[in-house]
Amino acid sequence: MGIYSIVGFFQKGGLFMYPILIVFTIGMSIAVERWVQLTRTRENNRKMWGKVQGVLQKGEFDKARDLVNKDKSTISQMLGMGLARQGAVRRREDIEIAMEESMMEIIPQLEKRTPYISLLSNIATLLGLLGTIMGLIDAFTAVANANPAEKADLLSASISVAMNTTAFGLMAAIPLMLIHAKLTSTTGQIIDSLEMASVKALNSISNFSKRQYPTG
Repeated sequence: MGIYSIVGFFQKGGLFMYPILIVFTIGMSIAVERWVQLTRTRENNRKMWGKVQGVLQKGEFDKARDLVNKDKSTISQMLGMGLARQGAVRRREDIEIAMEESMMEIIPQLEKRTPYISLLSNIATLLGLLGTIMGLIDAFTAVANANPAEKADLLSASISVAMNTTAFGLMAAIPLMLIHAKLTSTTGQIIDSLEMASVKALNSISNFSKRQYPTG
């Protein structure tokens, strides 16, 4: 499809093509921002976990605290809360609760604005359908006053134009739906990696505490 046919397709769709285009543009802007942010978050977490994992396994908790306090990644925020409790008390439950509390703050930050992409996808579809319905209403109104010999040709041409908005609405909605699914999956992977890091950190702290303070 050449540039002129695309422009012609857009112009024939009528006024409803413009709000669909605006919705699609907003949705893609949010999608790009979220993708960049989530990719950066995942990479920063991966790098930080690579640094701090070995330190935790060695029981060097002061060094681990120093590492996470100097870093701004989400995994550092979570581990920082747990390690702050580890310095004061040695109960696993207290450290676990601290990290869970941190996760409750982190997860909304990871998920923010992503639901809007799904909403905008639905709005694009509905605008396309609404544009088609309004176009059909105008088409049948025009045909009612037309010459009987021209009614069939005029009606088919009008319906063809009216369907353009449905087509464009779906063209906008489908990519947004796919992107939303990908962002949701990426967010879930980041949350899973944080939970795994939390469990590994708790196990390292518990194992070191048992060796340092054996019972019995």
